[in-house]
Amino acid sequence: MPEMPDLQVIAEFLDGELTGSVVEAADVRKPIVVRDLTRRGFSSHLAGKRVRGVSRRGKFLLFALASGDWLVVKPMLSGRLRYLAPGARPHGKPFVVLRFADGACLQYTDRDKMGKVYLADRLDAVPTFADQGREALDPEFTREDFAALLSRRRGEIKGLLVNQTLIAGIGNAYADEILFSAKVYPFRKAPSLSREEIGRIHEAIRSVLREALEILRARVGADIHLEIRDFLQVHGRGGQPCPRCGTPVSQITARRRLTNFCRTCQPGTMISQ
Repeated sequence: MPEMPDLQVIAEFLDGELTGSVVEAADVRKPIVVRDLTRRGFSSHLAGKRVRGVSRRGKFLLFALASGDWLVVKPMLSGRLRYLAPGARPHGKPFVVLRFADGACLQYTDRDKMGKVYLADRLDAVPTFADQGREALDPEFTREDFAALLSRRRGEIKGLLVNQTLIAGIGNAYADEILFSAKVYPFRKAPSLSREEIGRIHEAIRSVLREALEILRARVGADIHLEIRDFLQVHGRGGQPCPRCGTPVSQITARRRLTNFCRTCQPGTMISQ
């Protein structure tokens, strides 16, 4: 699942490539992922529109159009964008293809068909967009703000980190990485966390996401369809040695999520709900 670092790097690349470009045609090949909230016709309304810029909010990619409309991509589990430079051959079997006047193309594919591509005349019309919480790397999202947010919740810390209405942008993989960095057990209940542990988690949110951004900016380039996760410390590394202590990384499925952590560095006991 693309998360904040992945989507931020994708947004930055596409902003550089597509800002000022005009959509020549929008080809919808598998309508299951498309939602036309304008009710003006997805393909016909997009044709001729100029891209004013590309940005990100939480786990949404935002294509601002000069007309005032928005093309919004929410990839969910397996949605992927592929950029094809002018002259490049089409690839695979995309669900949606945007063709630009300069010959470039942008393809959207989705193995699980769970993502969505919205056309909207305002962002708050996009489902769940207006419900998002603070951006994970908002410089004004202080340790005190984080502590206050947790003080009103009784759930497990990992579940709170991935709750988009609380903090926007963190998903399953980076929640594992943040809690490993902070040395906090993923299933600790928020009220049990000390002030020092809350501070460590807040600092880990910033350090883990910033480091990931640096790595992805250096490695992704035009290959925005790739999900690069080989630098992660524990997520996806069940059974492998912990990079900190050598204990095999644990991997369990709980709360309908795959979780990786180190039982030595992040000790704790799961409490049944």
